[in-house]
Amino acid sequence: MSQLVNRPAVAPETLACLNALERKVLWLSSWMVHNANHLRPARDGLKVGGHQASCASVATLMTALYFDVLGSNDRVAVKPHASPVFHAIQYLFGNQTRDKLEDFRAFGGAQSYPSRTKDSDDVDISTGSVGLGVGMTLFASMVQDYVRFHKLAPDQRPPGRMIAVMGDAELDEGNVFEALLEGWKHDVRNLWWIIDYNRQSLDRVVSDRLFQKIKDFFQAVGWKVVILKYGRRQQAAFAKPGGEALRQWIDDCPNELYCALTFKGGAAWRERLTQDIGHVAGIKTLLAGYDDDGLQDLMTNLAGHDMEAVLEALREVDTDVPHCFIAYTIKGFGLPFAGHKDNHAGIMTEEQMADFRAAMHVDEGAEWSRFAGLGLDEKTLEAFIGAAPFNRKPGRHSAPAVPLPDALPFRPGPRMSTQEAFGRILNELGKGDSDLSQRIVTTSPDVTVSTNLGGWVNQRGIFDRADREDVFRSEKVVSMQKWSLSRNGQHIELGIAENNLFLLLAALGLSDDLFGSRLLPVGTVYDPFIARGLDALTYACYQDARFMLAGTPSGITLAPEGGAHQSVGTPLLGMGQPGLISFEPAFADEVAEIMLWGFGHLQEPDGGALYCRLSTRTIDQPEREIDAVLRHDLLSGGYWLAEPAPDSPLALVFSGAIAPEVQEAHAALAEEIPGIGLLAVTSGDRLYGDLMAATQARAQGEAVPPTHAETLLGRLPPEAALVTVLDGHPAALSWLGTVAGHRAYPLGVTGFGESGDIPALYAKHRIDVDAILDMAALACVDRARRRA
Repeated sequence: MSQLVNRPAVAPETLACLNALERKVLWLSSWMVHNANHLRPARDGLKVGGHQASCASVATLMTALYFDVLGSNDRVAVKPHASPVFHAIQYLFGNQTRDKLEDFRAFGGAQSYPSRTKDSDDVDISTGSVGLGVGMTLFASMVQDYVRFHKLAPDQRPPGRMIAVMGDAELDEGNVFEALLEGWKHDVRNLWWIIDYNRQSLDRVVSDRLFQKIKDFFQAVGWKVVILKYGRRQQAAFAKPGGEALRQWIDDCPNELYCALTFKGGAAWRERLTQDIGHVAGIKTLLAGYDDDGLQDLMTNLAGHDMEAVLEALREVDTDVPHCFIAYTIKGFGLPFAGHKDNHAGIMTEEQMADFRAAMHVDEGAEWSRFAGLGLDEKTLEAFIGAAPFNRKPGRHSAPAVPLPDALPFRPGPRMSTQEAFGRILNELGKGDSDLSQRIVTTSPDVTVSTNLGGWVNQRGIFDRADREDVFRSEKVVSMQKWSLSRNGQHIELGIAENNLFLLLAALGLSDDLFGSRLLPVGTVYDPFIARGLDALTYACYQDARFMLAGTPSGITLAPEGGAHQSVGTPLLGMGQPGLISFEPAFADEVAEIMLWGFGHLQEPDGGALYCRLSTRTIDQPEREIDAVLRHDLLSGGYWLAEPAPDSPLALVFSGAIAPEVQEAHAALAEEIPGIGLLAVTSGDRLYGDLMAATQARAQGEAVPPTHAETLLGRLPPEAALVTVLDGHPAALSWLGTVAGHRAYPLGVTGFGESGDIPALYAKHRIDVDAILDMAALACVDRARRRA
């Protein structure tokens, strides 16, 4: 830990420009929120909101970063409630437009929280009020090392710093500490977390002495901690007689009291200080040297609001060791509700804004001016802004697509599981040296072997900053796993924390944008534990990160493992997640086709991420060659495993590992109902998405050809019934009854699983052969009644 004092002074002309820009950033961010809430017409009556106080607490920190400290290779995750500060800075850079500032939090305007996909001013890393952007910077730093050590960047540019400007309340988020531990394991570098330690969160004032715990956490995992506490004026006061007592009083003052006195102002400070330490020699003289306004300025002169102190702390760093800066600030600094515990969502009134405008010397009508009220020559400021290293950032990088083969090197055996097929495909790719195999990077949260990644890892090794021997191998202990660690490895092994998996996949999946190198990330996780990292998965997709995810093993089919390891709702998660296409193949050859398509989908401009729900259940494989027609159908979402007759009264529809039961039921029913159809749905997600898009287009008068779902189900007569079944929630397939007006009879899993074998569990949850036959019988009886 270090407390920075008595460093060389910042050049006066630099300081003058930065102080002026800090005032402008504070003004623009405050006005942006004010305009959205008080001036812009409201059509729905809802409060727009915004966080003027949260913006004010980081105005100094972010001004120093963006206009002085950041280099062109640095990337920043901005505290979500400081979005207006970010947009104001980009406006000063010329990267944001006035109309988008005027439409802050409106449709098409600057977003409430910085967004890579929704904002137009080149957000590096999306953030929201959940600490995920903070963790993302750590994994982005790991990916930067991966790209550099594999020599995949288009030029060997120096590494940038991955920086998070974060609120102290974000340290309440568990994923931040999960990421910290993973970063320690991987010896993370070039990483800064700057904590806006304003000691206030949404509903309370933050606990006293939290900084001590923060310091301990970070030091325990090898970070250097820098505390920015006292500003220049405070440091000068401490050097006067009685100053040491004043310092001690500040250190001992409870957070709530400090905040309350900040809000009350100079007279309240004077009264309380006189009461508490007025008897100390020199204090009365010290306090008498300040009028009330001066005393307020002194007591609120924390280092996080002192441009010189901030610059010196940030400029001093000359190592790639990760740094945590704890910057003491005041929430709402410079605003009329500074320090008040209710200021989190507080917005200045019309009267308060008028006073603030006058204090900022901004004339009415000049509120959006880039330089009004600053008192410095505009050309000087323009030149200063233009010279800021970060303002010369090239924007997002781009990388060429990785060429793909015509087919993946794989042929299924007579019996296997979809998970085994997935592992074999990667193992075969790992044996070669194709462009595809060089760009694949895999990762898993301590389930590498149990999700069939072992073969790939044996071929390609584990990524590490340092070469480490496989002790079992060197000691000649026989093992199936060859776990060599080196900078050339192509697998990143994680601990058991699914949030970390999805944050790493997000960083890997944005490598082309962030670092100019396209990677094809493949992650594996036990399917039920997708829910444990769902927040981070959603965050990754929201940023348009591209990756392939295998959720495996899945469903109650993982029978002996019990309910804690069995998934139910993940097919619905896959269908409902924007930016993610989900598949649930039944057979091994389908896995190969889906993976090859997926590697292309990851790279398409309008593509996205891919989720494959796989199983460990070994089943008989069909003897077939996949031709162009079958390939098109299975990649579009489904195909007829047994074509229905034109007058068929019934079809069985299924997904995934339940295939043997459905096939057995179909064979039994076909003896009594010739021409019964059997439909394999490989992606309910694709079928549903295409149908929804077509329906919306038709509603607007467009002529749209039949979708794949309509084509498939159009082969059944309208009065036919569908018996749908999968090892998952039945709603994932039952909607197919709406496509062509067929009545659906859904089977699936709606309760928690338990330990048992497959026959017992399938029977209990009514997805076994008998259940399928019973439902088919009901469908036929109902049909007969309707026709009677």
